[in-house]
Amino acid sequence: MKSKRIFSGVQPSGTLHIGNYLGAIRHWVDRQDDGENIFCIVDLHAITIARDPKELREHIYTLAMLFFACGIDPQKSSVFIQSHIKEHAELAWLLTCNTPMGWLKRMTQFKDKAGKKQDQASAGLFTYPTLMAADILLYQTTEVPVGDDQKQHVELTRDIAESFNSKYGDVFTMPQPVIPTSGARIMGLDDPTAKMSKATQFPNRYISMLDDPKVIRKKIARATTDSAPEIIFNDQMGEGVQNLLTIFKLFSGETDVQIRARFEGKQYGELKKVLGDLVVEKLAPIQERVADMKKNMDHVEKILKEGADRIRPLAEKTVRDVKQAMGLG
Repeated sequence: MKSKRIFSGVQPSGTLHIGNYLGAIRHWVDRQDDGENIFCIVDLHAITIARDPKELREHIYTLAMLFFACGIDPQKSSVFIQSHIKEHAELAWLLTCNTPMGWLKRMTQFKDKAGKKQDQASAGLFTYPTLMAADILLYQTTEVPVGDDQKQHVELTRDIAESFNSKYGDVFTMPQPVIPTSGARIMGLDDPTAKMSKATQFPNRYISMLDDPKVIRKKIARATTDSAPEIIFNDQMGEGVQNLLTIFKLFSGETDVQIRARFEGKQYGELKKVLGDLVVEKLAPIQERVADMKKNMDHVEKILKEGADRIRPLAEKTVRDVKQAMGLG
């Protein structure tokens, strides 16, 4: 076994956007040789909010194809659908019974998603963090790549593991959150004070990995900049301009010096045109690979089944150990 076991999960709540790619997936692709990688499509998390069944199923397999198209190699990494391994749900219940209500009430995501309708929200949305803890602890994970907004969930997972180990013995490995140093927080195109997200009523906030080139260029052309007439690299540069330059830097690989030389004193329209062309160019091969995979969905399903079969024995062992420690069965 490799010294590192890395777990990453993504909800199939819609297509991936470039913030997901720049902030997470490209790092996952680059690190596939660093340890044993587990990539999970967390469909059980998706149903904490009402979903159309047909759309959910489509999103699950589109997400899987995007994983592969972006460079996740099923020969190096285990890629599978969460609900295909029943131990996720089983361990989540066992952990829920060992997690104080007060810990869950501290979690900001429930408050953000439920808003003023907390009494109408599903119990699953409230206990979402224990399912996430189960996802991580099920595989004796050592590292969890997350954005800074998800760090709280990994900290809760560590609290749950530490409490469980203290009560019942050393069953769980203590996972560490790993936050990427670049591209960790790509902001919305229409509102650079809000994180880029597909879970929004504002379609111009994000660029989907599968957006048509015309749509991509239009969204970037409408992106918020600031009131200055041209790009000036100083402390007064607007957040929207900074965000566009960050996206350019991550897609192009150019240095800060090169970017400043390219855009200093230029009009925002020029930046947006260059960036639009660059994003279209970078996404084109990914979109082509997805289109090819759609022609052979049986093969996609086969890869996902193999990924689940490969990793299932580890999940089964963890649940056996937990139940034995708790005196069950």
